[in-house]
Amino acid sequence: MARRKLKHFEEMKKWTHVLEPALGESGDLPGTWGKSVILELGCGNGDYTLELAARFPSKIVVGVDIKGSRLWHGAKKALQSGLKNARFLRVRIEDLADFFAEAEIDEIWLPFPDPHPTKGNAKRRLTFPRFLEIYRRLLKPRGFLHLKTDNEALFRYTLGILPGEGFEAVEVLWDSPPGEVQTLYEKKYLEEGRIIQYFCACKV
Repeated sequence: MARRKLKHFEEMKKWTHVLEPALGESGDLPGTWGKSVILELGCGNGDYTLELAARFPSKIVVGVDIKGSRLWHGAKKALQSGLKNARFLRVRIEDLADFFAEAEIDEIWLPFPDPHPTKGNAKRRLTFPRFLEIYRRLLKPRGFLHLKTDNEALFRYTLGILPGEGFEAVEVLWDSPPGEVQTLYEKKYLEEGRIIQYFCACKV
């Protein structure tokens, strides 16, 4: 492992806004996050997490990813920018229910998840029914699930299964205008002229 990565990992162990249960950290996390919590799943370098935290200073915004090398970048920027409400959690998304209480989350964001287009990989999609069931349990009544993607097949697939998984689409944009908050991928896709789809669904 590169010396720089090792240094980054050692730094993160000292940061109180980074939690790494993937490395064996323990703690009674469910129910302790705060009154108003937003999750970004597959947060990567954390740019979207930081933007959401800046826009909603009264909310706790948690970026979730399993890759520690990615989380370091977002966590470092949170320190530098003084964003006290940004948190980072290193866990697998299928294990979220171990770290959040039922009905604890206000909103969940899925910005540009891997579409896993082949049929054999469908179970890995972050909008596959097993994941939607996790989100439904963790969201508060009338909590929101947001998806942004440039993959129309994933978009259509997810819209088709939402009703059967306890969600109702309340806003659907097949050609979403650029928002105030953009991931690096979104900025790149917009420059390439790709069409971005977006929906907001409500837990019912």
